[in-house]
Amino acid sequence: MTAEDRAEILRVRGLRKEFPGVVALDGVDFGLRPGEVHVLLGENGAGKSTLIKTLSGAHRPDAGRIEVDGETVQIRSAQDAERLGIATIYQEFNLVPELTVAENLFLGRQPRRFGLVDRRAMNRAAGELLARVGVDVEPGARMAGLGIARSQMVEIAKALGQDARVLIMDEPTAVLTSGEVDRLFEIVRRLREDGVAIVFITHHLEEIARIGDRVTVLRDGRSVAEVPAGTAEDELVRLMVGRSIEQQYPREPSEPGPALLEVRGLGRRGVFSGVSFDVRAGEVVGLAGLVGAGRTEVARAVFGADRPDEGEVRVDGRALPPGDVHAALEAGLGLVPEDRKGQGLVLGADVQENLGLVTLGRASRGGLVDRAGQRRGAAEIAERLNVRMSGLRQTAGTLSGGNQQKVVIGKWLLADARVLILDEPTRGIDVGAKVEIYQLVNRLTASGHAVLMISSDLPEVLGMSDRVLVMARGRLAGELSGEDATQDAVMALALSEDGAAAADTSRNETKQTHADDEPARDNGGGI
Repeated sequence: MTAEDRAEILRVRGLRKEFPGVVALDGVDFGLRPGEVHVLLGENGAGKSTLIKTLSGAHRPDAGRIEVDGETVQIRSAQDAERLGIATIYQEFNLVPELTVAENLFLGRQPRRFGLVDRRAMNRAAGELLARVGVDVEPGARMAGLGIARSQMVEIAKALGQDARVLIMDEPTAVLTSGEVDRLFEIVRRLREDGVAIVFITHHLEEIARIGDRVTVLRDGRSVAEVPAGTAEDELVRLMVGRSIEQQYPREPSEPGPALLEVRGLGRRGVFSGVSFDVRAGEVVGLAGLVGAGRTEVARAVFGADRPDEGEVRVDGRALPPGDVHAALEAGLGLVPEDRKGQGLVLGADVQENLGLVTLGRASRGGLVDRAGQRRGAAEIAERLNVRMSGLRQTAGTLSGGNQQKVVIGKWLLADARVLILDEPTRGIDVGAKVEIYQLVNRLTASGHAVLMISSDLPEVLGMSDRVLVMARGRLAGELSGEDATQDAVMALALSEDGAAAADTSRNETKQTHADDEPARDNGGGI
């Protein structure tokens, strides 16, 4: 019997949810059958997160109903959802780093013997669950020592340990390498064969045909279409955003000017070494590499968030003292970190306060802040970036992912940073918001700014970069011009064994190229 022949295990009818000033869900209809992967697609702010939080008991709907096995149910808590066999894996894992894997798998429901936790039984049961999802992790290992990919598998095992019949996966591939995605998809296929019904949320359109059966598209809180997973990507984009997007990567090259960012011989012991490159005015330079290559670590050292052991960083000809963020700010250097929620925003503060974080010191006189000036500046930037919000006083943590990213970038625009380092600038945001950010990058470079862009999304790096630097094992393995930068060429450098020699050759070529042009003078996911 195929998934299409089976009665629905879950059905949402006319679901509505309002928050102050915002209608998050407006009559959503959605169904799920056993043994299928139903993809939930939509822009940031379309209602996906609100829908899954309603199904998992975090929110209560204002209208409509939820049916499980044809019966109307009330889901008022996570415990209600668990009793109904609904488990949710959020982007931020619900795991305790200080506990073991087994303790996390059975948290709150540990097997007991004579009133005490039966650790032998718990570890044995944990091993069986881990084997079911095909992850090689010891039940007694501490969660803090696991990477993102294995933590994801532990979350899946935890859901299966709760006898989940419905598994909701929120952006499960956002921080995984291509190899890790393949392994995750294999587990999803096995779960589907076991009859588990899966709700799969992703912004990576190319994944839908690989893993999905059906797609429901949300837009502005409404379910606007249900289509087969094989639907063409441009049609899915049109359904999501209500219009066609002609170019996914609309790079508009500018005439490069003088080097605004110069990095020479930068190194941190045991992390990266001998890193040298320039980024010129009007230029986007991409930084690619495999997991652990050192991309994010280099960005943090350039910005002064981590102190390098050697080397020099210059911004507009001015040498920066190592490990000094304040000096970097004063020189016009800005960093949009890969973890926007943990490092880029104060989630409990409002939009205006977040936009003014960098300029707060400049806006203060005699210990008093020019609040009117800060408000005017924040309003101008929010309008310029088309931040979708109820107002400047909306809490940043309640914005969609794409609008949160605009706020993180916006605070650097308000500070007039001439050199902007973007670390995973579009991770976890939808295709429409991505294009808006790419267009912002174009405006920045057209006005003479310099952009260093780090991304695990290789098509993004290739599509938006004028030059591509490739890191391998903590060194620059090479540099590719826009014309020479292909997926094969980047991968060859990223996997190269002679990274040091390649880096030396690349630096010599770069210096010669610049001499001809002007007067002399990971932590992440996969590639």
